[in-house]
Amino acid sequence: MFTSASSGRLGGALGPAVAASSLLALSGPVVAEARAGSLCAIDDRDREVCLEQPAERIAALSPGATELVYAAGAGEKVVAVVAYSDYPPEARQVQSVGSHTRMDLETLVTLSPDLVIGWKTGNPPEQLETLEGLGMPVFYIEPRDFEGVSSAIERLARLADTREEGDRVAAEFRDGMAALAERYADAEPVSVFYQVWDEPLMTINDEHLIGQVVAMCGGVNVFGELSRLVPRIDDESVLAADPEAILAGGMGEENRDWLTHWEQYPSLTAIQRDNLYFVPPSLIQRPTPRLLEGSRLFCERLDHARDKR
Repeated sequence: MFTSASSGRLGGALGPAVAASSLLALSGPVVAEARAGSLCAIDDRDREVCLEQPAERIAALSPGATELVYAAGAGEKVVAVVAYSDYPPEARQVQSVGSHTRMDLETLVTLSPDLVIGWKTGNPPEQLETLEGLGMPVFYIEPRDFEGVSSAIERLARLADTREEGDRVAAEFRDGMAALAERYADAEPVSVFYQVWDEPLMTINDEHLIGQVVAMCGGVNVFGELSRLVPRIDDESVLAADPEAILAGGMGEENRDWLTHWEQYPSLTAIQRDNLYFVPPSLIQRPTPRLLEGSRLFCERLDHARDKR
């Protein structure tokens, strides 16, 4: 049904997202040449996955993966999702097979997917290996930069044979992010703290996808140089960094509770200037085409902070 092989090309220190982007630059939207009678693409573990025929029954094992499959034009082929796969709305009607951290393999197997979309660092490796052992093709994705989002859509569209729609969506995202980067290329810097979680308090560094949004919008991430993608910090660290603006996603699309926590510290510049901003988490914390909308909101929030100087 499928083949997958480890490839050392463009791997190593470059990382999977950069490898995917480099492959894209070399070969255009088709990241892997089709073998005779097959559809092939390179996943974010740098493996070539080939199908003998287009995928017709797809299992998407993270909310982000679900969005990407729909963006690729293959939403009608999705037969299994996991918890919190809430976009687009029709995804809520698809059979859930547990959470991204623990799938109900028995239910998943009964759905007979002919392509499983795994999240490289989010799904339990042993469960994905079990699925592969049962003969199911597993395509790993995890976009780590803007180009990685477009590339993932294009590769999924190739495997599902929905390239016209997938290529269109990927190009719109690519062009939109490029236009936004150009618009804010000379923006005055704003020091920013982005809160990704509350207990424990967590943020992001410059390498994180959200950190890349901060930089694109002219922000300076006060924790950008920390080594971990998602570092744990404390209130004292934020007070010492004294950001000009604080942005947070919160728990839910309309929940600003995380921001009110910082009002107890009137010495913070962000408090003095009323620069506490909410961005719906699904728009900024999922590596999907909606990241363009989230990035626009993020940039607008920093514009507001600049206007208050």
